[in-house]
Amino acid sequence: MNINASKDGDTNRATINNFDLHHLRSAVAAADCGSFRRAAELLSVRHSALSRSIKHFEQSIGMMLFERSSSGVRLTPAGRNVLRAARTILEQIDALMKTRTSSGGCEPEYLRVGFCTSMSAGNLRATLLDFKRRFPAIELVTAERSKTGLTTALRNGSLDLLFLTGEVPLPGNHVWPLWSERVLISLPQDHPMAARDSIYWTDLRNEKVLLSQHDPGPELEDLLTSKLVCADRPRIERHDVSRGIIKSLISMGLGISLVMESETGATFPGLVYRELRDGTGASRIGLSAHWRPDNESPALLSLLTLLGERYPALNSRE
Repeated sequence: MNINASKDGDTNRATINNFDLHHLRSAVAAADCGSFRRAAELLSVRHSALSRSIKHFEQSIGMMLFERSSSGVRLTPAGRNVLRAARTILEQIDALMKTRTSSGGCEPEYLRVGFCTSMSAGNLRATLLDFKRRFPAIELVTAERSKTGLTTALRNGSLDLLFLTGEVPLPGNHVWPLWSERVLISLPQDHPMAARDSIYWTDLRNEKVLLSQHDPGPELEDLLTSKLVCADRPRIERHDVSRGIIKSLISMGLGISLVMESETGATFPGLVYRELRDGTGASRIGLSAHWRPDNESPALLSLLTLLGERYPALNSRE
């Protein structure tokens, strides 16, 4: 894809074929916000200008990126593929701009970390807080997105390290197993099971389980189906919304859901969490760190050193 700088030298106005980077930023903002109006407010532009920008982008590539409705916008299947590429382009341009603007070694050192779980509680939150306390001069940049988006960003150098569920190594990258988190059930506070301290997988057979299509929703669904035989499996509804919206639906009494322990720091009116167990005890999902072996960033080394101290099991795997 050919990128040409504009005459005024503004890289943010560089053109890619016959559309500009601001078209990509408009489309990404609209996808994240689910609304042209909210995206325009986020970018501090007029709603009409953002709408025209996205329409021009769609015309330039010859496909519709969004389905419009009175309630907002959502990506088409083709739009999801285009937006994945757009995010990668913007990440690379932003990284290039940081490099270009640094001078005389005065530019802050950056550590770019990606994850697809919550940071409201748990070890990820505690680890990053400890990192900022011990290395205050390092600017911590975080990114939350799907595993596919995170692995792409790690591969192209936009991110330095990923915290992901599971211990399966990404091709060509290092992996260190870290901690594990309990799997909990979230349910309305007036639900009959809310009065119990622990709930078993088999107790879910007559329930409706709402799950986000975004990570780690699919992994939680895989865990659910592995724990129960077909006859005992509850009805599963998959929603193309964030984990926060799933919690809203649960608090409205529209079903129950599965969450990881790190999400319990975000309280929500009308919603409670209970431990989910099987015959051997609490059910858990492991998390691990992934990074590229050719990344020699001192900031990354600082984080790896901290992880080795906080989770000594790492040292035995080196």
